[in-house]
Amino acid sequence: MIGLLQRVSAAHVDIAGQRVGEIARGLLVLVGVERQDSEQQADRLLERLLGYRVFPDADGRMNLSLRDIDGGLLLVPQFTLAADTRKGTRPGFSTAADPETGAQLFQYLCEQADSKHAPVALGQFGADMQVGLVNDGPVTFWLQV
Repeated sequence: MIGLLQRVSAAHVDIAGQRVGEIARGLLVLVGVERQDSEQQADRLLERLLGYRVFPDADGRMNLSLRDIDGGLLLVPQFTLAADTRKGTRPGFSTAADPETGAQLFQYLCEQADSKHAPVALGQFGADMQVGLVNDGPVTFWLQV
């Protein structure tokens, strides 16, 4: 499972012109589900997201986590993160989970996040989404579990 996390001052997701998720300071995480992923990878990714130290402390060092700052978590499914881009000029998706498994694992991740952290906002699996953000830093990390 892949999480592309971005430290944000604010972020939102719109679908068909309607705002479906929004956070203030926190993390926007684009989530890719790979073929071999299970609930175990989702649990591990969530623990890393909640505890990853990317926010500045009083000395300006990245020593604080999302939990430490009580920041928002915006989870957005992104199938293309699981693409195989090693050769050619067109991505392949043989490494991505099938849509049913991807949707189930993204839903599981969202339910777990909602039970362990607040606030949590969500994108929608399979939807055409418009994502807006103010990347703070910019600070962006690729987590793969």
